[in-house]
Amino acid sequence: MDALDLNLLLALDALLDTNSVTEAARRLHTSTSAMSRTLTRLREVLDDPLLVRSGRQLVPTPRALELRHDVAVLVEQGRFLLTAREGKGPGRHRDFVVRVGDSVAARLSGPLLAAVSSQLPGVTIRLLAAEDADSALRDGRVDVEVGTIGRTDPETVVQRLFADRWIGVAAPGHPFAAERPTVAAYASAHHLEVSATGRTHGPIDDRLALHGRTRRVLATVPDLSTALFTVTTTDLICPAPEQLSRPARTALGLASFEIPLPLPTPVVAMAWHPRNTADTGHRALRDLITTVLRDTPTLPEDDLVVASASA
Repeated sequence: MDALDLNLLLALDALLDTNSVTEAARRLHTSTSAMSRTLTRLREVLDDPLLVRSGRQLVPTPRALELRHDVAVLVEQGRFLLTAREGKGPGRHRDFVVRVGDSVAARLSGPLLAAVSSQLPGVTIRLLAAEDADSALRDGRVDVEVGTIGRTDPETVVQRLFADRWIGVAAPGHPFAAERPTVAAYASAHHLEVSATGRTHGPIDDRLALHGRTRRVLATVPDLSTALFTVTTTDLICPAPEQLSRPARTALGLASFEIPLPLPTPVVAMAWHPRNTADTGHRALRDLITTVLRDTPTLPEDDLVVASASA
């Protein structure tokens, strides 16, 4: 430990982030030769070449890829410790990547960005579309995930925000806007399904099967926003989360009705890696997300056509 040089962490972070001796030297305001000597020392300390030549470029070794995230976290924590006494709180300059589920994005993005601009003026937010479960939270490529959280890594922290429910959406002139659809009427309607993969079978079909009925899905679209716009000019109906879709439904003048089937409750949650739990900036962002989504207004009962569950 007497030979420990914490400056090596800064150099290692720059080298692993840029995969370039020249760029790392420029970032740390030193010479290329000095950074080259530092890389040699790092190779000796870690007993790994870290960056190896591939054509005209340097590429990281497996050990370098393994170290990249942990080193970046240590450097960021060190910067925070050294700047905290200057009075910089959670609003200091930070970039956060937030991955948001399709149904949540429209409800979250505007209010969240407004709150961040007001309360965390140094923070930049990058909103990404949700993907299948992967290691993005663990690897640090995503800071927070918001939506209907499925399978996650065992160590991932998941915080439930609120439970929504499924309703049917149709154009104002659709018969379901004025009448209570029975299971038979609902099954025989023209259906639109929201599916990023084009899959048409889901819980609705399983419930209809219990009644000995099937439905015909005439089309699929990749996201909820597209579905709602499509419904406005067709006789198609589609399911939508009640609370999260309300602003768009209201703006488009769409009608809502009860789906005459018991369906699984969609639960909106937020997930992050536990290494970020105590981070001041990360916690401030999570608090804003929680406030925005938990303030989602509930619908008055008379906003929906009350449906009969009889066939």
